[in-house]
Amino acid sequence: MQDKAALKKIEGLGEGIAYEIKEGKNPRFVTAARTRSNILFDKKEGYLRLGSAKEERNFINVAQSKKFMQTVAIAAKCHKFLQENLHTTIRGLFYQLKFSLGEDVDESIFSEQAESNPLIEDLEVSLGVKREELNLNANRKGVLAGNLKVIDTFGNERQEIDASKMGRSGWAIPSDVDNDIEFVDVKAKYVIVVEKDAIWQRLNEDKFWKKENCILISPQGQATRGTRRLIRKLADKGLPVYVFTDSDAWGWYIYWTIKTGSINLAYIGEDVATPEARFLGVTMADLDKYEFLKKLTIKASDVDLKRAQEMLQYEWIKKHKEWVVELERMIKSKIKLEQDALQGPKLTFVGDYIREKIRKEDWLP
Repeated sequence: MQDKAALKKIEGLGEGIAYEIKEGKNPRFVTAARTRSNILFDKKEGYLRLGSAKEERNFINVAQSKKFMQTVAIAAKCHKFLQENLHTTIRGLFYQLKFSLGEDVDESIFSEQAESNPLIEDLEVSLGVKREELNLNANRKGVLAGNLKVIDTFGNERQEIDASKMGRSGWAIPSDVDNDIEFVDVKAKYVIVVEKDAIWQRLNEDKFWKKENCILISPQGQATRGTRRLIRKLADKGLPVYVFTDSDAWGWYIYWTIKTGSINLAYIGEDVATPEARFLGVTMADLDKYEFLKKLTIKASDVDLKRAQEMLQYEWIKKHKEWVVELERMIKSKIKLEQDALQGPKLTFVGDYIREKIRKEDWLP
């Protein structure tokens, strides 16, 4: 049904352009402006979203005609993918369109992927669909284990995946967790998102997710849109979401993109942000609670310190006094903490740390 809706929207775009040409008008493409000035923090909902400013491209305009043509070429190719029921990546789309305009024209539609990627996003915004609904997938990254089952309809086959029986590897989170994916029999009490795959493996070996009846996710670094979308869907099922990262600029960024979305994906902020998420740690305050951590800190780099200063300026962060204290302490002490340091006393201490934090409700907003 989603494929049919996306197909209809693309065809509506084409019909509109054809009508304007028939009427002797200048064909145009209108989308929301994805400029920094048009990205707003929705205080009520708690995520980043686009404002009301629009951007228009006209075919009969020397400065805009190429982008107009490129956007239409992308729409036409996605229309073909939907008709054929075939999928590719945004890289695959680039190569599908990287060809000369004709034998007598020494110019390609796209010379590099950096040209096509933002136009795909413009098309998403204009049509009100996600790229996955246009049969465009991103690279997979992220892994999951826990008490839930997934019905995956793929290649006309309906398969049931039990995430509690995936062994040491876990279930690889697909880039598209909406189309032909159904989450059923979710019995977990909460979701724990662990920044690093190494820590995820440590907890998986301990069967932490089984003992605590939770869903254990690792985005394996910065969370992809597929992983963020999955976290949002699990939160919609009423599961509390806790995030566990390093106490540094990169770990904090991972948390805040999960919580409020990101500037780059503000156009789908509602679908990928989880404002109710909570930050378990590690935190600067942990240095006062766990004496051994004082010997396991790392010197913060100039980049870490600069990034922390920048984060203090974000309105969605500085409104929380707890985060102001956290960031200022890191800047003043010029040290940071990795979640791996919690393995100092014993390897299984990581699980003890998470349990204690949740039991005491010791987290940052």
